[in-house]
Parts: sequence; structure tokens; C-alpha cells
Amino acid sequence: MQKRFAVFLYVMLLWPAMAWCAVPSHAVVFIYHRFGDDRYPSTNIRLDQFDAQMNWLAKNDYQVWPLPKIVDYLKAHKPIPDHVVAITIDDAFQSAYANAYPRLKARGWPFTLFVSTSAVDQHLPDYMSWDELREMAKHGANFGDHTVDHAHLPFRIKGETDLAWADRMRKDILRAQARLQAELGPTINASPKLFAYPYGEYDQDLAELVNGLGFVAFGQEAGVLSAPLDPRALPRFPIEEHYGDLAGFSLKAQSLPLPIREIEPWNPLITHNNPPRLTVTLVPDMLPADALHCYLNGPPMPIHWLDAAKTQFSLQAEHALDIGRSRYNCTALVDGRYYWYSHMWLLPPT
Repeated sequence: MQKRFAVFLYVMLLWPAMAWCAVPSHAVVFIYHRFGDDRYPSTNIRLDQFDAQMNWLAKNDYQVWPLPKIVDYLKAHKPIPDHVVAITIDDAFQSAYANAYPRLKARGWPFTLFVSTSAVDQHLPDYMSWDELREMAKHGANFGDHTVDHAHLPFRIKGETDLAWADRMRKDILRAQARLQAELGPTINASPKLFAYPYGEYDQDLAELVNGLGFVAFGQEAGVLSAPLDPRALPRFPIEEHYGDLAGFSLKAQSLPLPIREIEPWNPLITHNNPPRLTVTLVPDMLPADALHCYLNGPPMPIHWLDAAKTQFSLQAEHALDIGRSRYNCTALVDGRYYWYSHMWLLPPT
């Protein structure tokens, strides 16, 4: 089933001189994994970088909100002030307890941990304990479901039917949720129920299954949360040491949602036509067309405008995408702030 899905439906307001007041309520969500653990640079943030980032937020009067509060506000269409961010941490690595938690606790800043429960249950040395997670719950932490085993969820096991796959997904997600509530309290992740896709990987089937279980789900695409929410897969800015410089971090913190009305296809799974073609419809008269630039995992991509008013464009890589995750990223710099959108593609292994 391939239909157009609304991603962001903006309230049409006047847009005098690109005034910020026309931008809908929004917030920036950051995702971290490891802290001060130089064994894994692709998922680690150096402590000097993290300290500089947190100091920058404080110096520039940013508000750090709990992620559930941001979700509740956007779902209810309640206004969020500019410069609101949330801090999320995936996987419950020990370095988050040892290095991030004391820093965030000292500032009184909330954060969300997405926990893969099997690693905690097995007392693996690189992960937190349930006692440590309970301690964090008393000092600003809230929690989300990150499955039991942190597997590549969209991919079927050889010979597995769609029904068997869906049953396996439900059991994995609900078992992790049950472990969180058993160890941390029955209301610790009750409303809203938060979920993060392992590796940021999802397809339409998985996203709709997760949504059907009542979760608000998060991926790892760069972008900004805004109203109204599509709870199936919400963006977060990944932060790690290769892209942890303060200049880049500050640009992400100040970013705004790209004014997209529709995208096609919504489903990131590549089943045919590799390289995939993405069609984007913008809300008219909100951005100058010449400010828009798009990229494939870094290198620039040509933008093909499909109408004279330049409200609809398509993107297609010149070559087939590799197995795994790829992204088409689009940004527009206006009045010193970037409008941002990232679309993930997922090519299954052969």
C-alpha cells in the first residue's frame, strides 16, 4: 500500500519577511549513546564535547524539557516556546550512568533513557544495573522501550511469514515494556509510552505495528519535532564525537522544521527501484526555493522542481544505495537558522 502520508501539516499563517512566528510549535531532540568511551567513536561523545554542548545550552537560555512533556504538548497543540530541547540516551550503557548522569543531575536537567532490557537483565559489564536505573529515575530520568535484544527489527528471519514476524515483534516490544514497568514502576513509561527503534531502523509495517501498540516512536533521522505529530517515527539529531563540535551542535539546537506538507513514499524500505525517488511537497510561500539544498549521506544531490511555483520537488540518487541505512537530507538556511528534514532509506540484506 503506497499512498501519500501527511508528515507535517502546517497551520497557514502569514509569513512576513520569513518571520519566526509562522513556524509551528517545535522542539529539538538529541540522541546520545556513550559518553567518554573512546573504544566506540561512532557512538561516543567525548566529555569535553558534551560539557561544551551543555554549557552552550545553559549560556544561551535553552530550556531542557522531559521528552514526554514535549510529546504531550505537541499532541495537544499546546504552544512550546522557542529554544526547547530534549536529551535522549539509547541502550543504557554504563558510561551514561558514570559520566552523563552526574552532569545532568547537577544541572537539574531531565533526560530519557531508551533501555534494551536483555543486556540489563544479563548484568553485562558495559551496561547499567536496574538499581542504577532506579536511582536515575529519582533524579530526572524517564524511560522508553528499546526492545529486549536490540535486533534489526524490520528484517524477517529466513522462512518467516509476515504473521510470524508481527507476532515476534509484539512479543519483543511488550516483553521489554513489561520488564521496564516491573523494575522501575508500573507508571514509569505509561503515558505517553515511548519507543525507540534499534539502530533507527523501521519500515511501514513495523511503524504501524508499534503505533498500534500505543507507542510514540523515535528514529535517528536528523530533524525537528513539530505539530501535528506523526507518532510512527519522530526525528532526533544523533550526536557523536565525529559530529560533536560546538558549531554543528549549536546549528542543530537552533534548527526549525522544514515546512513539508507531504512526502511520497513514506515507507523507507526499498523493495524495488534502487535508487529510490522521493517526492516532497512544501507548504507554499514559507521558504525561498534557492535556500534549499539536499544531500545523500553528505554529498549534494540535484533538486528537481516539479512545478513552476517550486512547491514540489523530487530527489533521486544517481547510483543504487548500499545495503542498510541511507539518508536524503534537506536543509534551508534562512535568517541564520536551518530548516531541516531527513528521510531514511533502508535496503534489506540480500
